[in-house]
Amino acid sequence: MYAGKVIQLNILADYITNIKQKEDQDTIQSDGYFELHFQSEYTQPVFLKIDNVIATLYVQPDFVYGVTVPELEKGYDYNNDAELPVNIGLIGTDTTELNILTFDYQKQFNNLFDVKDGKFLSRPMMFKRADTLKKICDKRYQTIKNPYFLNYVEYSIASINASVSRGENYLINGYIANKPIQYNHYEYMQFFNACFKGYLNTYASMQKGQTLYNIINVKADYTLLSDFLKNDKFLKSDSLRELVILKNLWDFYFSADFAPEAVESMVSQFQQKTKIKPHKKIANSMLTYFNKMQAGSIAPNFSARAKDGTVGSLNSFKGRWVYLNFFSTQNTESLREMPKIEALKKKFGDKVVFVSICLDDSLKSYNNYLKLNPKHNWTIWYNYDKAFTKTAKDNYFVTGTEAYFLINNFGYLAQSPALAPSKGIEYKLNSIFKPTKRNTKTGIR
Repeated sequence: MYAGKVIQLNILADYITNIKQKEDQDTIQSDGYFELHFQSEYTQPVFLKIDNVIATLYVQPDFVYGVTVPELEKGYDYNNDAELPVNIGLIGTDTTELNILTFDYQKQFNNLFDVKDGKFLSRPMMFKRADTLKKICDKRYQTIKNPYFLNYVEYSIASINASVSRGENYLINGYIANKPIQYNHYEYMQFFNACFKGYLNTYASMQKGQTLYNIINVKADYTLLSDFLKNDKFLKSDSLRELVILKNLWDFYFSADFAPEAVESMVSQFQQKTKIKPHKKIANSMLTYFNKMQAGSIAPNFSARAKDGTVGSLNSFKGRWVYLNFFSTQNTESLREMPKIEALKKKFGDKVVFVSICLDDSLKSYNNYLKLNPKHNWTIWYNYDKAFTKTAKDNYFVTGTEAYFLINNFGYLAQSPALAPSKGIEYKLNSIFKPTKRNTKTGIR
C-alpha cells in the first residue's frame, strides 16, 4: 500500500530542542523495497515517516537493518495531520536485539498500566505499579547485557515517576545526581527534560532579591544567571547546571514571560563560554532555530574575499550542491577537518562544491595557510573585507570559529548545522548521490 510513496529517515538534532532533521529519503518501489542510509556514532532512535505514518527504530553503529512497515487498516480516514505511530517489523533478529527488547518492555508496561473499564489510577497506585514494573524488569532482563537497553528500562520507569511528581529529591537523587550525564541516551534525556522543566522558575520564586525577570529580560547576562544558581543543592556541578540552564532557556524562548531576543543573547553568550562539547552543540542548534536557519530555509547569500583579492559570492554556485564550512587557523579541531574535505572533494568531484570560509582576524595568517597547504584546491575565502557591511559569518550566525552547512541545488539548507567530515557528512552525501543497488543482507557490517 506504500508503493510510490516517499519514506524519510529523521533524527533529533539533540535531546533538549528535539528538533527533527531529515537524514535520508527514498521512494518505495512497487514490491515494497526501499533503502535508507545513515551513519550513527552511538545507539539512538530514528523515525521513519511515510505521509503521517511514523515508525521508531533504534539503530546501533555499523549495523544494517531489515525492516517492514505494517499496512494501515482499511476504512479509516488517514488524510489528516495527526501522526499515526506504528510498530515496525524486523527481519532476521533474535530476542536479544535492542528493538525486540523495547517491544517486550512495552508489553510489560501495558500489562500494568493499561487500565480496563475506564478505571482511574491514583498517584499512590501509580507509584506502586512503577515499583512493581521495576521488580519485573530486574528479574526478566537479568541476563541482558545491552547497556542502552538497561538504561532504557531504568529511565522509562523514572519517567513514569516524574509524570506523577514523585518528588524532586527522589527523582534527582535517584537518577541524576552523582551520575554521568547521558547526552546521547534518548530515554535518559526525556526524563531529564521532565525532571527539570520549570526548575529555574521554582528556584527563583524561593529566593530573595534577584529575579529571573531582571536577570534575563533586563540584564540578559548568562554569567549572572549561572552564579544565581550556584547555591542550588542539586546544581553544584558545572556540567549539570549548564544543561539545566540550556533546557530552561529553550523553554523560556517560547514563554510570554521572557523576551526572545534576551534569551537568544544569553544562549549566544553561553555558546561562547562553555567548554563542554555537547552543550556547545545544543546551543548551536538553538541559535540555528532562533535565527531561522533550519533545514528547508533559504541559504543566505554572502560575499567573501578570495585569495587573489577579488570578491566571491555564494550565488555564483547556483544550481549546485554546496558544502560550506567555517574554520580558523587558531582552531585546531577545525584544521583537522580540512584534509578530510580534500578527500571528499576527490571522491565527489563536480557533484558538490566545497566552500571554506577562514575566520582569522588576520588576512596574513589566511594567506600563509593557503601557501602552506597547496593541495587544498577548493574554494577557500577570507571572511572579512572593509567593503562588507555583513560577512558570511554574520549571515550564518556563526558564533564560534567552526561551523558546517549543506546547501542543496535549489539554494535551500539541506542540513543546518551540517555534520563535520569526521562526523559523517560523507554518509549524507552518499545518500544523496547513491547508486541504485539493493542491500538485503542484515546484521553487523
